[in-house]
Amino acid sequence: MSYLATAKIIFAMFLWAICYPLITIGIAYAPHLTFAMMRAVMAGVILLGLALALGRPFPCGWKTWTSLAVIGFGATSLGYFGMFHAAEFVAPGIATVIGNSQPLLAAALAGVVLGERLTVWGKLGLALGFLGIVVIAAPRLFAGGQESYLVGVGYIVLAALGITVSNVMLKRIADTVDPLMAIGAQLLIGSIPLAVIAAVTEDISLIQWSPGFLFALVGLAVFGSALVFVIWMSVLVEVPLSKANAFSFLLPIFGLTMGLLYYGESLGWPELVGSCLALAGVAIVTQKGFAPPTLADIPT
Repeated sequence: MSYLATAKIIFAMFLWAICYPLITIGIAYAPHLTFAMMRAVMAGVILLGLALALGRPFPCGWKTWTSLAVIGFGATSLGYFGMFHAAEFVAPGIATVIGNSQPLLAAALAGVVLGERLTVWGKLGLALGFLGIVVIAAPRLFAGGQESYLVGVGYIVLAALGITVSNVMLKRIADTVDPLMAIGAQLLIGSIPLAVIAAVTEDISLIQWSPGFLFALVGLAVFGSALVFVIWMSVLVEVPLSKANAFSFLLPIFGLTMGLLYYGESLGWPELVGSCLALAGVAIVTQKGFAPPTLADIPT
């Protein structure tokens, strides 16, 4: 792996890690779902515009568009719904750690939907990862009076589940649709339910068009969505997905560091131990989680 590819992977992980802090900033100036919908639309327009400028093929066929609709509902509708609501209840650093459980959920679901076989190491990684999340959440679960925190954790898990389902679906159509077109389209499709719910439950006039809000919106849409995807796709041209995903352990490290430095988050032993367990679980699953395909696994 070249130094440039390594640098791009680390930068991509940093861009993904800043999403929860930027959401925390933005929801102080705008209703949650209105803010989420604006991020999705801006990022989707940028990616589709880039795809059209590059002459990428437009998705065709009702099966492809049905899959893109499912992906959009999972990644954008449920994913953004969960992330933007969770930011109200859970500190950004811990939210990043719990949100990073997505590779674990993806590994479990891939075994059912895609027929990818987990190794013993993979099962151990899943157990460690989910144990880490339990360790983080358990003290407040049993302390009482922490219902809002648990609601926040629930929103994060909902987001992770939505993103997991969409990633598995995206993998199934990866060979039939251009990636830029697929991600841009699913963002715009997924923004529709967000817009409908926001129109019914929120007041768009409450948006405060302050520098802080614009900073958060542009940061999320341009850097945390569009740019990071372009960087990630350029990495995957020369680096195997398994090797690139191995760097996902940097996400919670970046998230916790930003939480400590900029948000004054305090980490006790449960958060530290739970974060280490979750990190170990993700590392094991991404590195040694899946068995190589056998002849029986290869479609004929």
